[in-house]
Amino acid sequence: MCIPPAVIEEQAAGREAGVDLPDPTQLDWVRVRCPVSAAALPLVRDLGPGETEVLMLGLESRESILVLDDALARRVAVRLGLRLTGTLGILLSAKRVGLIAAVAPALDRLQALRFHVALRTRAAVLAIAGEA
Repeated sequence: MCIPPAVIEEQAAGREAGVDLPDPTQLDWVRVRCPVSAAALPLVRDLGPGETEVLMLGLESRESILVLDDALARRVAVRLGLRLTGTLGILLSAKRVGLIAAVAPALDRLQALRFHVALRTRAAVLAIAGEA
């Protein structure tokens, strides 16, 4: 898994603010990769640096699956023909392959960290996970 430097910086800022986030640089299965080109920078001005760098990496490696939760970033990725998923998709995949036993506890933890999940979306994800 590749993560751009801007996402590493955003997570570090979250940890400094007291949010209980892992440090991806300490995970042996994660590597930090800088985008080579700034070609995607002017795409959309309302995106944060993390989303912008993820899109840039996606343009450089079209076989990648981007992890994006921001609605605007997702629309841009679709417009660019990039493949994507989100945090909830990752949780469903993790349960499907047996990496986690249940989605609900992970959702609860994310929501405690202020990750917004609409009630209807939560119910749909739990139904797909067989936890409704």
